[in-house]
Amino acid sequence: MPHLPTHPAHLGLGATAIAEPEFTGAEEWYLAYTTRHEADGVEGRLVSQFSFSESWTSWEVHPHGAEMVICTAGSLTLHQEHPDGTAETVTLHPGDYAINPPGTWHTADVAPGVTATAIFITPGLGTDHRPR
Repeated sequence: MPHLPTHPAHLGLGATAIAEPEFTGAEEWYLAYTTRHEADGVEGRLVSQFSFSESWTSWEVHPHGAEMVICTAGSLTLHQEHPDGTAETVTLHPGDYAINPPGTWHTADVAPGVTATAIFITPGLGTDHRPR
């Protein structure tokens, strides 16, 4: 039985869902994922779950689609910088979700002593990062 924190899923064309190989966190894993599903183009989505007890050290952006972030445990504060120059901050608690629109840079903070867990439904094609 696949376990989301260790084996993310891919949602692809034709309403397909595929369990992915064990997640390593390495750049090579993401490159192989992109190669496996390149035929799905901008419609492919990576479904993953992460737990973190520290604030993110970088920003990321998904230029080709919206990302959904669903908090399942703890709490996290999501910071968004939209393409039009506006910014938003929202704190998510279990059951809350936020959407990172296409082209929106985003990062997250976690309060000291808190572990947050979230599910991410991500349009991975073209994802970029920058230091925080």
